[in-house]
Amino acid sequence: MKRRDRCNIGRVRRLLKWIIVTIGIAALVRWFRHRGVETEVTAPVEPAADDPADELRRKLAESRGADESDEPAETPEATVEDRRADVHEQGRAALDEMKPSDEG
Repeated sequence: MKRRDRCNIGRVRRLLKWIIVTIGIAALVRWFRHRGVETEVTAPVEPAADDPADELRRKLAESRGADESDEPAETPEATVEDRRADVHEQGRAALDEMKPSDEG
């Protein structure tokens, strides 16, 4: 027997390549066809006259308008050093609270 007759690996590989390429091409064709299909667009539904969402939006706008008309609270103008000192003081106080007591 010739070696060529005994070895079928090459033929099987070629067959698998053709199958894979065919499946890939079919998938691409399906993808392009699906991509080209436009979905049917329906007309938007008109909102009801007494839509609860519109009522809530109106109430929110009114409440925001009332908040803006109030005078804003004056913010104290502390320097950066003052604020930093306050933060450090709060941190030290928190550390002191976390330390275990040595009384026993």
